[in-house]
This record gives sequence, structure tokens and C-alpha cells, in this order.
Amino acid sequence: MTEWSICTEVFTDPRVLPCQHTFCFTCLVNYGKDRQPGNRVPCPLCRKMFTIPDDGLSGMQKSFLLEKLLSARKLSAAEELGHAQVKSDSDRITQLLKKIGGVLLRFEKEKNDLISRLADIEGEINTAADKLIAAVERDRVKLLSEVESIKLKRVKHLETVKQEVEQHLAAMESLNQYSELLLSSGTACDVTRSANSLHSRAEELMMFDVISHVDSSLPPLNVDFTSSPVFDIVNLVGAITEEGLLNSV
Repeated sequence: MTEWSICTEVFTDPRVLPCQHTFCFTCLVNYGKDRQPGNRVPCPLCRKMFTIPDDGLSGMQKSFLLEKLLSARKLSAAEELGHAQVKSDSDRITQLLKKIGGVLLRFEKEKNDLISRLADIEGEINTAADKLIAAVERDRVKLLSEVESIKLKRVKHLETVKQEVEQHLAAMESLNQYSELLLSSGTACDVTRSANSLHSRAEELMMFDVISHVDSSLPPLNVDFTSSPVFDIVNLVGAITEEGLLNSV
């Protein structure tokens, strides 16, 4: 028991009477405020008389056992707070890891769709070029080169942004694994000491908005092939149109 029956608050500076009842020093002073050293005073609980020491109520013996209990109670509260904080951060990171996993699947699908669409365009270009005379060969090579350039730029950009997300993912997984190891194998003191630094690192990692970063880094791409009329001397085979920000990559 770390609360006393008069003020019903947690003991502060507990003092023990000869009858072994314990009281807060402040409450004890208020209780005996009109008494002098040498006066006999009844215990507030059992009414057993005790004598006020020569140096006043401050001379009453401290309850070292209760002070240890109070200290242990404070330490337990700090440990419990640190453990709840680390668990909360770990749960939030776990949810974010699931979202990032979906983003990585999107990378692979977009790359495959891009390559598939550009392969179709290559076929359209080849089909149109095969219907023309050999004089248009230079134009066909030029158009295929444009398609290859688009593919290389887009795939390169996809891989670059993917690496950025994977690096962030690796950092979060590392923090999450360490947090789980700390919670499962570390001592209470280890958790308490590490809680603040782990929380700061988790907040730092979670400030990086992966979805917004990917959306802003990978604008939608639309590539089409338009076949030229026979009388179009400038582009006999056709032309490549590109929508997006690839030219700035």
C-alpha cells in the first residue's frame, strides 16, 4: 500500500511512528502543528501516544521500506509507458509496411504493362513500315529508337523510385525487427532506455509519405503510335506521341 488513509494520496516523505503506522511528513506536520517538541500526541489511527522528538516532527523516523516501494512504483510506471510507446510504434509501422508492399506490386505491374504496350507499338510500327518501300527504312529505325528511348527512360525511372521505396522499406523493417527483439528479449530497463530513440526514429521514417512520393515521381504515361498517310513525306511510317514528364528525367 503506497497511499495513506488520511489524505488518500500517494505517500510523500513517509514517516513511521513508534506504533509502526506511517504518514506523509506534510500531513503529520499539519496534524501536530500546534504541538511542541516533548509533547505527547496520539497516533491518528490507533491513538497510541508518542512523543514529538526534540527537533520536532522532522525528527520522526523515515519509512525506508515505503520509500523503496514508492521508488519501485515510479520505475514500474515509466517501464509500462515505454513498453506501450514501442508497441504502438511497432503496430503503426506494421500497417505502413502492408501499404508499401502494395506499392511494390504496383511497380512490377506498371513496368510489365509499359513494356507490353511498347511492344505492341513496336509491332504496329513494323507492320506499317513493312507495307512501305525500302526508302522509309530510315524513318522506321528513327521511330523504333524513340520507343526504345521511352522504354529505357521509364523503366530506369521506375527502378530508381522503386529503389528509394525499398531502401525506406528496409529501414522500417530493420527498426521493426529491432523493436520486436527488444520487446521479446530485452529487459524492462532496456525498453525504457530505448523507447525515446526508437520513437524518434519511427516518427522520422513515417514522415516520408511513400504514396505521395510515388505518385509525384511517376506521372501517368500514355504512348501511342499514329500511322502517317502515304502522302505525308515528313513521316512516312508514323509518329510517336508521348504524354508525361519523361523528358525531364
